[in-house]
Order: sequence, then C-alpha cells, then structure tokens
Amino acid sequence: MSEPVNVLIVGVGGQGVIMVSKALAWLAQSRGLEVKQSEVHGMAKRGGSVFSHVRFGEQVWSPTIPRGEADILVALEWAEGLRWLPFLKPEAGIFICDTKRIVPPFACLNRRPGAPMRYSRETPAEVKAHVAEGYAIDATQMAEELGNERAANVILLGALSTALDFPPEDWEKAVAEFVPKKTVAVNLEAFRRGRAWIEEARLLAPTAEAPAAIAPARVSPPGPAPAYAPRLEIVREWCKSCDICVKLCPERCLRLDAERIAELADPAKCTGCRLCEWLCPDFAIRVHLDAVAPQGAAA
Repeated sequence: MSEPVNVLIVGVGGQGVIMVSKALAWLAQSRGLEVKQSEVHGMAKRGGSVFSHVRFGEQVWSPTIPRGEADILVALEWAEGLRWLPFLKPEAGIFICDTKRIVPPFACLNRRPGAPMRYSRETPAEVKAHVAEGYAIDATQMAEELGNERAANVILLGALSTALDFPPEDWEKAVAEFVPKKTVAVNLEAFRRGRAWIEEARLLAPTAEAPAAIAPARVSPPGPAPAYAPRLEIVREWCKSCDICVKLCPERCLRLDAERIAELADPAKCTGCRLCEWLCPDFAIRVHLDAVAPQGAAA
C-alpha cells in the first residue's frame, strides 16, 4: 500500500457518521497501518452536516482528503452524498449512499403538505453518470426490517467493507467494539446484510465497464412533490415536559396535556416539517409522512 487509502464519510448529525469512521480507523490501525482521522461535529449534532476524513496506509502525512482524491465516499444521507461528490476520484472513486432523505424544516418554499422543497431532486440514475462505481442502498429501510433503524450506519459499514481488503471477521470485531453492547447481535446482522447487498449488486451489474448498481429506492424523481399526510408518533414515557416542541412548532399545533406530556392538538395544521422531531432532546417524537393517493386515483 504505497499510497494512502482515502475514505470520506458524510451525513447528518445523529446518524452515526463518527462511529463509522472510528470503527474504520480502529480496524486499519489494528492491521498495523498508519491512520489519520479528521472530523467535524459538535454544533452539527442532531440535524447539522457532519463529515469525517479517514486516511490510512504505510505512511500518512495529512489528516484531510483533498478535493477529487477520495477513493470511497460513504454517505448516510442522500443530499449530503451529492454535496460531497466533488471530493470523489472522478475515474475510480466508489460512491456508497443511503437513499434516506432528511429534509431540513426550513427547506420548504411553504409548509403545506406536498409543497415543493428546496432539497436535492437528482435521481440515482442521474448520479450514476457522474461516478465510476456507485451504490444507492435503502439502508434505513433494511435497518427498520431488523427492528433497529439506528443500525442503518452499520449496514453502510458492511457495504464499505466490500471495497477494502480487510477480512470480514476483523470488520465484525470493529462493529462489536463500537456499537452499544446490548445491540451487538442486531448490528452484526446489519453489517452482514449491507455486505451481502453490495455483493449481490455486483453480480447483477450488466458489464464490468458499467458496475454502478444505483436503484431508485426512496429518492423522488424530478416533478411535483408527492402528496403526504403527516402523522406524529409521541412516546409518552420518554417526554420530559421540556415544552421545546410546543414553543418552536411553526404552526402552533402542539401542546402539553393535563399531565404535561406533548400531544398534537390540531392535526389539520401539522405540515410534517419535522422541527419537533429534530429538537426533541429525548427522542420522544417521530414524524411519519404517509403517502396519500391523488384524488380520483384507483384504490
């Protein structure tokens, strides 16, 4: 390994970007390689942009990856992945991205359900033309099927493992080292599913010259925004009556009930902006955007 390997990991605060980068750095260091890691977090926690540079090899001088020099770009959120594409090697870089969309609350032109959003509308097929090898994987959905949505980052770690020459058993040791001890079993299964997904995608690739395995998954194509109905899931046992969601709701549709637990007082006003979800310090609120069939459409 004469030249360092450059891996750039990006996403949104709270997704586990730092955990993925630390697991990779730990693994490379355990194999006797020199490792440099640089990251930005802190103020980006819970909803802000987070990124981590990991460089490893026989000798590494700088901790940061120059623009256009990343061998692998791993993105835990779709728009963040597109934002960092210029850092990927244009002729040989590998792009691995979750199709999950985390739309900032104020990215809406207006807050009515179905209104256009100032969010990336590029489809995976359009991105395919700009990368040497790319994979768009619905890691969040796969993690939900395992019963732990937060394992999506480990699914992407499994996908990343197929691009680096470290034994699978060493990767699993790294996973067990950095995930909560009570979640080791589900995270190991998530890792194996992510690895298997990429291996299957490579087998299904049409030719060696076109290895990209990007599929539409959750990314909406350009055009009118889909109609949806917002639905709030509030875990009463987790709510600490801090009142943050009530005071900062743009539509004033939340309140504290008689027991000082947050509740949706006026569902008709809720626009699904997710501000309450991202500001809740106790993870007690989750916003679901349920698709609604257009009027007149067949059931």
